[in-house]
Amino acid sequence: MSDSKKFVLGIFDDEDVLLKAVGRIRGAGVKIHEVYSPFPVHGLDEELGYKRSRLPIAAFMFGALGTTLALVMQIWMLGVDWPMIIGGKNHVALPDFVPVTFELTVLLAAFGMVGTFLVSSDLKPWKDPKLLDIRITDDKHVMAIDLGTNRAVEVASINALLKDSGAVEVNNKDVDE
Repeated sequence: MSDSKKFVLGIFDDEDVLLKAVGRIRGAGVKIHEVYSPFPVHGLDEELGYKRSRLPIAAFMFGALGTTLALVMQIWMLGVDWPMIIGGKNHVALPDFVPVTFELTVLLAAFGMVGTFLVSSDLKPWKDPKLLDIRITDDKHVMAIDLGTNRAVEVASINALLKDSGAVEVNNKDVDE
């Protein structure tokens, strides 16, 4: 048995109207589930009240891991496991380790950020995308309001609030989970 969520969708033509509508609707005490847009809208994340991403912290941690692994690997291989005197240099010559250390740092930071983003965004190759309205991939902005989290507000008042805020179309939709 599949659970069904009920949404009210406000469809907007213009991103400036959308930004003003987000502030107005949040100011009225309605919780917005998500705003879908075919392109990035500057200032939308601040209007929705999103916190700053922690992805840069993950990138730094994966980069530090790459640096550590590269240095440990080279020091172990060239200084402990198989020490060789090449050109009269020391076994552990750190300036010679810079290129490999840099490359492994960048590699692990990049792979780590991609993996962290996919896990945190719940993006899986086998998961079907749930589009609330197909026009969000083309030219419309869609504001989705989950009725399950807005039980104190009536559906008719949410519809009226969306229309008054500049939505060109307001739809009610059931989405299977």
